[in-house]
Amino acid sequence: MLHEYKIPCLDLAQIAQSGQCFRMIREEDGERYRIISRGRILRVSQSGETVIFDCEEHALDYWLDYFDFHRDYSAIIRSVNTADTYLLAAAQAGCGIRILRQDPWEMIITFVISQQKTIPKIRELVEALSARYGAPLTPSAAEDAENASGLYAFPTPDQLAAATLQELQELKLGYRAKYIHKLARDGAEGILDISALSQMSYEKAMDYLTGFYGIGKKVANCVCLFGLHHVEAFPVDTWIEKILMEQYYTKRRYGRTPKTRLYDKIIGDHFGRYEGCAGIMQQYIFNFERNVRRGKP
Repeated sequence: MLHEYKIPCLDLAQIAQSGQCFRMIREEDGERYRIISRGRILRVSQSGETVIFDCEEHALDYWLDYFDFHRDYSAIIRSVNTADTYLLAAAQAGCGIRILRQDPWEMIITFVISQQKTIPKIRELVEALSARYGAPLTPSAAEDAENASGLYAFPTPDQLAAATLQELQELKLGYRAKYIHKLARDGAEGILDISALSQMSYEKAMDYLTGFYGIGKKVANCVCLFGLHHVEAFPVDTWIEKILMEQYYTKRRYGRTPKTRLYDKIIGDHFGRYEGCAGIMQQYIFNFERNVRRGKP
């Protein structure tokens, strides 16, 4: 069933390239994207600001929420300090990016996988885990069996805990295999409590997540931003480090700041004014550097 909504500040291509979602795949027709989330399948396309959702009626609210439908991204872009010409250009260039509301458990494993991996390789490994350990998806009334065949939900903690360390290593997960093996068992045993995590504040969630084997500050921030929708989270990877140093660092202001505090200090000084949405600004500058200035596809 098709549902049309006019949604400003939403560009499917920009979101697909933003590095936050790895199960958003452009279909062969070049117009639609297929997304799998929490065992649901969506096919979505757009014409200008009109977004066309191909899903069952009862699933529509889920997918609108998934795309952060109720947040006014136009107001967020207007809030950018005009003196910050770099961020202003980045926000204008990435004005179609939204922070998706994704499954926290999937984000934990996905961003553990993401360490030192390219986006295509992350997608490949996420699909391999899903195909091997996730439940096969059955077609809904809105789609035929052919279009749903061969698709799998992301594995639950219980399903993934059934994998041996050797099996995970055979999927070419490298050093990440031991992290995933332990996290899956912690999740299955309730030591890693996703329900409790989902109720935590950003600060408490960061403390909680970084207490688990294989989850450092960067991965925890990605989980908070893309899985728990704490849009104040500001993940720092090599791309963001480069931006902060090239665009915001000055020796006069930060030359005496210890390296362990440097990025937090720069972020606080330049992005602290965007209280509650600094993570959206992070996505704008990440996209601008990776997909616009560097000419990446």
